[in-house]
Amino acid sequence: MDPSTSRPAVVIDNGTGYTKMGFAGNVEPCFITPTVVAVNESFITQPARGSSKGSSSWMAQHSAGVMADLDFFIGEEALSKSRTSSTYNLTYPIKYGQVENWDAMERFWQQCIFNYLRCDPEDHYFLLTESPLTPPESREYTGEIMFETFNVPGLYIAVQPVLALAAGYTTSKCEMTGVVVDVGDGSTHVVPVAEGYVIGSSIKSLPISGKDVTLFVQQLMRERGEHIPPEDSLEVARKIKETYCYTSSDIVKEYNKHDKEPSKYIKQWRGIKPKTGAPYSCDVGYERFLGPEIFFNPEIYNSEFTTPLPAVIDKCIQSAPIDTRRALYKNIVLSGGSTMFKDFQRRLQRDTKKIVDARVLASGLRHNGEVKAQPVEVNVVSHPIQRYAAWFGGSVLASTPEFFTACHTKAEYEEYGASICRTNPVFKGMY
Repeated sequence: MDPSTSRPAVVIDNGTGYTKMGFAGNVEPCFITPTVVAVNESFITQPARGSSKGSSSWMAQHSAGVMADLDFFIGEEALSKSRTSSTYNLTYPIKYGQVENWDAMERFWQQCIFNYLRCDPEDHYFLLTESPLTPPESREYTGEIMFETFNVPGLYIAVQPVLALAAGYTTSKCEMTGVVVDVGDGSTHVVPVAEGYVIGSSIKSLPISGKDVTLFVQQLMRERGEHIPPEDSLEVARKIKETYCYTSSDIVKEYNKHDKEPSKYIKQWRGIKPKTGAPYSCDVGYERFLGPEIFFNPEIYNSEFTTPLPAVIDKCIQSAPIDTRRALYKNIVLSGGSTMFKDFQRRLQRDTKKIVDARVLASGLRHNGEVKAQPVEVNVVSHPIQRYAAWFGGSVLASTPEFFTACHTKAEYEEYGASICRTNPVFKGMY
């Protein structure tokens, strides 16, 4: 028996904003850290071998010595290094759900495995996640890095929404048909899944995500003239978003409530200026409900995009095969940190049901009332672990015996090459 199959698999969910990592079988990830790498500028500006221009390819700069390998940091450590020292450059390896800088990604995984999880990659099978629109070449690169650099015994690359669906089931039977509304820090996808398979042609994406809520809160506070140190304003906006923002049922009523009883609704934010150490405070007002409102009225933030999230969900389901639609409406699963706003699920369910009911009513009228259309059940599923739903789904799947048989092994990689990573089977043993 392979000793690595008796040890828990490593589950790493790489998101645009945050990476969740831990071991299969756990309920929560061991670490949630920003997906960012800080590298000493002196290594970036050195010209790579065979190149006259400066290059950020760290692979070509190993001649700079061991320090090139050691002098980089990830996550919160990277952010604090860049704040305290001007010699560190920040690199975000993932943009809009896709890996853009593979060198940085490899460095990031290296730190995750050795410094955070403190495990030997040769002793554990690995489950990594990917965005639903990832090209197959990207899987090949991932497989190459995992098998060549880290020498892992087995690898499975799972699609994030499928894992989120596995995390969202509420009965003993795993319900693998549903729509996953995945709102992360850098991208928002609406992904229909039927029997564990993604309906690729019906995937919809939105140009509005968690980071946009942060930027909108920052913009509203700046326009109102709140005195927040400029270098700290984005971080303060993010903390205000996570602490105070909620979803309102009616934006006009919410304005009136704030105006009638400002003392009840307006909150105070207190901070310390990073440069001088002097304390400061600012009011948190309308942005509490206006931030999350951009998912339901995007025109208040972005004049070029005016389709609200419930309408995108409806379009997504309507473009799916007709025999799956009722099941999809019945199981709309939320995933990602930016779906955690108070009452987000209730508002999304109400607005989506309005759209569906209006269509059912219109179809009844079209038939002169003779054909009575059956009402459509709309159900948005919210659960306590939706912030890291994809990671938890991975933890659940990677702790089943079927997982090890579904993985691509090092022996297969050596025989057939990286192309084996292009496809990862949906293992039926789960459902």
